[in-house]
Amino acid sequence: MKINMETNFQNIDEYISIQTPEVQILLEQMRQTIQKAAPEAEEVISYKMPAFKYHGMLVYFAAYKKHIGFYATPTGHSEFEKELSVYKQGKGSVQFPLSQPLPLDLIARIVKFRIDENLQKKSI
Repeated sequence: MKINMETNFQNIDEYISIQTPEVQILLEQMRQTIQKAAPEAEEVISYKMPAFKYHGMLVYFAAYKKHIGFYATPTGHSEFEKELSVYKQGKGSVQFPLSQPLPLDLIARIVKFRIDENLQKKSI
């Protein structure tokens, strides 16, 4: 489903609910992986995308026509550069094709890295 960029989602459930059933499954897998890796993180909508916040923003994700976009800020991507190199990337983003299983273990490790990074910034 094409998302109107003027849509103001109230929560992640609302965002996921308007996607196709196949994409809903992937988004729920992404969401559950992030929740498990960051159980204290808060679910938010930021930049009209699902996101998780814990002592600052952790990660964002979004559905597109042919991929799930994942945004772990540039540091989350640079730290896992080798493992992410098999995916199409932009500055601070990676594209997981809808035609492939999500790399859930990698996503969890990136989220945990971002938690540690946010906690280190907090203690400075």
